[in-house]
Amino acid sequence: MTAPSRFLAWLVFPLFALCSFNLLADTVEGAPQALHLLDYISADYPESVQAGKVINESDYREHLDAIKTLQGLIAAMPAKPEKVGLEQGVGTLRNAIVAHQDAADVTRQARQLGAKLAVAYEVSQAPIITPDPTRGAPLYAQHCSVCHGDAGAGDGPAGVGLMPPPSNLRDAARMDHLSLYAIYSTLGLGVEGTDMPAFADQLDDRQRWDLATYIASFSADPAAATANETYNIADLARQTPAEVQSAKGPQAAASYRAQRAQPPQVKRGPAQLLDYTAATLDKSIAAYRAGDHDQAYDLSVAAYLEGFELVESSLDNVDANVRKDTEKSLMAYRQSLQDGLPVAQAQQRLDTAKAKLKESAGLLGSDGLSWSLSYISGLLILLREGLEAILVLAAILAFLRNTGQQSAARSVNVGWGLALLAGLGTWALAAYVIDVSGSQRELLEGATALFAAVMVLWLGVWMHDRRHAAAWQDYIKSSLVGGGGRFGFATLAFFSVYRELFEVILFYETLWLQAGPAGHNAVLAGGATALVLLVGLAWVILRGSAKLPLSLFFSINAGLLCALSVVFAGHGVKALQEAGIFGTRPVPFFDFDWLGIHADAYSLSAQAVAIIAIIVLYSRSRMAEKRRVQVS
Repeated sequence: MTAPSRFLAWLVFPLFALCSFNLLADTVEGAPQALHLLDYISADYPESVQAGKVINESDYREHLDAIKTLQGLIAAMPAKPEKVGLEQGVGTLRNAIVAHQDAADVTRQARQLGAKLAVAYEVSQAPIITPDPTRGAPLYAQHCSVCHGDAGAGDGPAGVGLMPPPSNLRDAARMDHLSLYAIYSTLGLGVEGTDMPAFADQLDDRQRWDLATYIASFSADPAAATANETYNIADLARQTPAEVQSAKGPQAAASYRAQRAQPPQVKRGPAQLLDYTAATLDKSIAAYRAGDHDQAYDLSVAAYLEGFELVESSLDNVDANVRKDTEKSLMAYRQSLQDGLPVAQAQQRLDTAKAKLKESAGLLGSDGLSWSLSYISGLLILLREGLEAILVLAAILAFLRNTGQQSAARSVNVGWGLALLAGLGTWALAAYVIDVSGSQRELLEGATALFAAVMVLWLGVWMHDRRHAAAWQDYIKSSLVGGGGRFGFATLAFFSVYRELFEVILFYETLWLQAGPAGHNAVLAGGATALVLLVGLAWVILRGSAKLPLSLFFSINAGLLCALSVVFAGHGVKALQEAGIFGTRPVPFFDFDWLGIHADAYSLSAQAVAIIAIIVLYSRSRMAEKRRVQVS
């Protein structure tokens, strides 16, 4: 088989297997598969027939088989006014292939037929969110480079000896016959009969589009992009460079290659993210209706984490109640899938969620955020996420200073300094080396929050035990600050900062895109204002604590830290729920996000456990104190 066929021609093999009765009856799947066949024919036919003669018999027979499969797929689709025309078009295309017609003729017919099919059966060939090749780069390194090579030349170590060998993704002549949609589809389906796997279960739609764009960059010259004509994302996804060259010449084709490899990021506002959520939810209910409950649940999680969650912070600053209601409706739909409710009930919850998404989109606007909202969002993101960490750090540092243990403060500073480096390193790793999904991000946040809850509770009770001068003197004599205590302080400082930092970076990254160039200064001004407020808060705590009696200072700090442990417990469980680790169980209770209070049985149960632990540990402390008084 010739080189141009190695990518799309492989698609014909799974399509033969997909022609079972069940698939033919599934119109949702049938139309995309038919499009794949038409893409295969348009890209590969020129290599099997030239000048009216068959030059590759095996490829030519595959085209005839593909036409037969295509006829069956279209025949099984529901009746529509356009269906008769499509069937006639397939017949005309078959006659052209049988007659060994000119390759350009057959390619044009196949492409035109594919466009009509996509319109008639509403098959979207364009991404909802503009693809980003920088997000695709770590995905390629993680999933593709082992076979296709780091530079896409098909020379990866795992590709040695494979038959057929991995495609050379740098071959411009071959890639010119592939649309971005065709690459995206192949990533989802895989290639049966070869070692090319299907990634639909590992990568969501957005990731596959990002990866397809990165793959397209191997055959493009970024310097060739010109401002003479800017293509929209739909044209970049549907057209091929060969079509552009035929219509407008080589220079236009070179510019087109460069633009589809680096699509202009002109629409990354809230509306696009919410559209992604709605579209992914539609795919989720379709999978649920088809009986694939696991896939439906995974899609519902992706719809929230890769779409709505990224606008939550901005929406909070416009109408927090709408944000809460929308989030609850999305979680309620997800829970209906996990509980295995009838499709009609799941659909009802989905309709409610989509109505809330529409309301959210109306509040946020379509193109971007206003200057004032960009400023407020930049201010509150850092202030909200940094407040808890600042309270913990300031409490620890004030405690060490007031008790004459300034030398131990160095360990605390090392702890939060390492957290800054670790947070930035995690972000860089996720952006440029490996892909960290929304689910993994929430899992990381939830785990660190729960660990921080335990550590903060330990420190609060520890301070409470030493609130009296006698107990403190005993502690000083034991020199625990020089050993395990110092390590405990540093560990707590690390997790208190690290659990917030990665999420802050993520939210600012999303806010930067939502605000657009006109709002960048507002975002920076908001972040700078929040930083000043946080530093001021830390100064007030440190300054004010110096004037408090030691016993009162210890009691206040202990109470604050124990309260924070309850807050962290609520945040941690909610993050794990958002990651899809376990479901939700709404209860009639009030919400207070800043205190980690959520009207959910699991979250409230975790906080109840924290409160019980505080009561038990404080009771133990009081009993120990009474025994010490009696002995003395």
